[in-house]
Amino acid sequence: METETHKHILADGTVVEHTHAHTHRHQDTKVVLDRLARATGHLKKVRQMVEDDVDCSEVLIQLAAVKAAINNTGKIILKDHIEHCLVDAIESGDRQAIEELKKAIDQFMK
Repeated sequence: METETHKHILADGTVVEHTHAHTHRHQDTKVVLDRLARATGHLKKVRQMVEDDVDCSEVLIQLAAVKAAINNTGKIILKDHIEHCLVDAIESGDRQAIEELKKAIDQFMK
């Protein structure tokens, strides 16, 4: 079982420390790792295209493909997080996990 300890500072300045115990294995780990490997390969290709002075429109098209790959990977991670981690947090009354997810989504969507 994997455990993580977190400290949070509440609005009134109170410091709360708690531990999350994840008792599940993320089902999509291999899929995420495979997608990240492909996205890394595409990004290396984009770098090579820039070094080789390939037409800008072709580079932009490849960059769009990299962005889409990263966004789709993020969706898989988010779905897994909601289905497992967030469900566990709600069942254990961990409201902070919901706030952390909101912040993560805000950052991801920028």
